[in-house]
Amino acid sequence: MADRFTVLGIETSCDETAAAVVRLEGERVEVLSNVVASQIAAHVPYGGVVPEVAARAHVELIDGVIGRALADSGLDYDGLDGIAATAGPGLIGGVMVGLSAAKGLALARGLPLVAVNHLEGHALSVRLGEAPAPYPFLLLLVSGGHCQLLSVEGVGRAVRLGSTIDDAAGEAFDKIAAALGLDYPGGPALERLAEGGDPTRFSLPRALLDRKDCDFSFSGLKTAAARTADTSVHTEADRRDLAAAVQGAIARQLSERSARAMGRYVEMQGGAGRLFAVAGGVAANRTVRARLEETASAHGFAFTAPPLKYCTDNAAMIALAGAERLRAGMTDGLAAPARPRWPLDEAAARDAPIHKPGRKGAKA
Repeated sequence: MADRFTVLGIETSCDETAAAVVRLEGERVEVLSNVVASQIAAHVPYGGVVPEVAARAHVELIDGVIGRALADSGLDYDGLDGIAATAGPGLIGGVMVGLSAAKGLALARGLPLVAVNHLEGHALSVRLGEAPAPYPFLLLLVSGGHCQLLSVEGVGRAVRLGSTIDDAAGEAFDKIAAALGLDYPGGPALERLAEGGDPTRFSLPRALLDRKDCDFSFSGLKTAAARTADTSVHTEADRRDLAAAVQGAIARQLSERSARAMGRYVEMQGGAGRLFAVAGGVAANRTVRARLEETASAHGFAFTAPPLKYCTDNAAMIALAGAERLRAGMTDGLAAPARPRWPLDEAAARDAPIHKPGRKGAKA
């Protein structure tokens, strides 16, 4: 069918080797398969992702993961319209594994190749639910390596309203979790520890209060929390209270900056399209999600987020981005490069402070 696009997506930007088959027909999105092989166990001894270990694991896993995704979809290569893969940003060794696999398959099978920006995959993940988010929408993309506010106008069209000037929210979660002695991955562990804690017991700094833009900063919070963990945490109750305070402080900053962005977004859109979406791994945090949903409602925005399984890195979002790009005629040649850094709004990035994003507590 002319308006039906079935795409195999491949994701290897960090420590998940993933492949999925997604079908886009009109505005209907169907995930035919979604396979994720996590490397968490391999990285736990190091307290974070080791790039060399991740790249070797991707090489070992990639063929089997792609085979499972095709088998689960009930299709073979003849049933595909294209191959999509993350081409960045991410750990370059891992990105090269997935992109090289996609190039080989595209060449061997005579299929179009789509090199996908990982951030656009997260942005479009809100279209993977039962009711795909319509364009345009305001997006908070918040993960281990990225924290940005974007006006998403359509595939390939995003305008950045704010970004972190230092650490990402997920990176702060992971580093503070480590200071509390929690195992990797730290974000989910800190969320579990925070249950039943008193978020008001410890006073933590609020960043950039003298600025009225939509940027974020988490380095001061990270430092203060680590210092508090060293000097004032002696019991399990102390640990729970500090975890709850950290979670509340991160949720508060995300909410405050999102509220500012909502005002700017309304001016940009002329009052139309009042939809606020949150995506990325931190969107799976229940406290953060609830606070952002309250903020959206208070400012007259509808709220949406991907199903939890599509918040963290996955290939379904890459396949969907590939399908939308394929439909728009946006394909790539076999010379498409793997990129360790690749801003979604390159014009805004040129004017922004240089920030090298972290990746899930990655070890250099």
